[in-house]
Amino acid sequence: MTDAQDTAADSSLRTTGGTPPDDAGSSVTEAPIPLLEPREGIPPVVVDEAALARVIAAFAAGSGPVAVDAERASGYRYGQRAYLVQLRREGAGTALIDPVACPDLSGLGEALAGAEWVLHAATQDLPCLREIGMTPSSLFDTELAGRLAGFPRVGLGAMVEGVLGFVLEKGHSAVDWSTRPLPEPWLRYAALDVELLVDLRDALEKELDRQGKLEWARQEFDAIAAAPPAEPRKDPWRRTSGMHKVRRRRQLAVVRELWQTRDRIAQKRDVSPGKVLGDAAIVEAALALPATVHALAGLNGYGHRMGRRQLEQWQAAVDRARALPDAALPQPGQPVTGPPPPRAWADKDPAAAARLSAARAAVSALAERLTMPQENLIAPDTVRRICWEPPKVVDAETVAAALTGYGARPWQVEQVTPELVTALSAS
Repeated sequence: MTDAQDTAADSSLRTTGGTPPDDAGSSVTEAPIPLLEPREGIPPVVVDEAALARVIAAFAAGSGPVAVDAERASGYRYGQRAYLVQLRREGAGTALIDPVACPDLSGLGEALAGAEWVLHAATQDLPCLREIGMTPSSLFDTELAGRLAGFPRVGLGAMVEGVLGFVLEKGHSAVDWSTRPLPEPWLRYAALDVELLVDLRDALEKELDRQGKLEWARQEFDAIAAAPPAEPRKDPWRRTSGMHKVRRRRQLAVVRELWQTRDRIAQKRDVSPGKVLGDAAIVEAALALPATVHALAGLNGYGHRMGRRQLEQWQAAVDRARALPDAALPQPGQPVTGPPPPRAWADKDPAAAARLSAARAAVSALAERLTMPQENLIAPDTVRRICWEPPKVVDAETVAAALTGYGARPWQVEQVTPELVTALSAS
């Protein structure tokens, strides 16, 4: 048993970092231990097929769950691709793989197909892992486990400190992971991120079991593993920061043209769109509707550092929007597929507003009793939908069927149905 596993075995006593105390309320207050080096040192980065084959063989021969993490270059590069993949498994040690040099990791994914993957905030890493051929058949999400168990702080560092009693150095979380070669301190940080992930998983499994929530967690993990890739966003330009200031359709067209132009440039240069042109500058031009390059250059975000050629390409985008016929201009809002915004319910349907108020209060009280965030107990959108259009006959069977139809897991249906039946009936 490692030092970390020995500490994890007594994790129910720890409250440092926000761990739920045990039923007796006891706690341990000794200072956490800084984790400075991986157990076997920093492994060499895998950058060729021969080294990758050795890693695949080692991890296929390993035992137990496999800790998996990925580092992206958010804010530096276009998209969300992985620039480093870290793994650790009993019997195989730790591996650091460069997915730029080894872009096809499907062989590794196949070798680990029967293993449980342990990730922290799995939904963040699964898309970029899927792109390189790695998709788990089963997983354990330590962040989600922490939420279900009632931890107020569920970042990896806080969880490792609170549950296992070790301090992870987190100073390199926002660096440019597309940098080559990767500096040794960054590699040490990356290796340490998977060093204790399985130990944390084991301790959280015990805590969830103690609280009677382990089956709930398993249902959540299965849902994440089985979820298909997310559909591309419709009209992603509408998410430009500061869009609430843009009200006229012609101005919306300017935002769209500038956003799409920026996106093409960013993709071609493989840089973050924000490094090409900021959202604030896009909104500024949309509001001003400049007619000339000179007028554009006078706006915030288009100052003296921007060259004439760059200014001309942005002005060309503005000109395209200015030239559009009225019929081609975007509509002010996106089509609503579900209920209207709750703030409008009191005017549109006062009875629905009353149902929503009662349901929210009931769900909030239940979440507090179960010591978990409301959004993990039941999706807020699901509550809104069932309150806006409740079953014609409100009873346990119809409400449970409606919740299931909206994608609620069986444990959520079991917990929430009685509360919603009462709230919907009373209203």
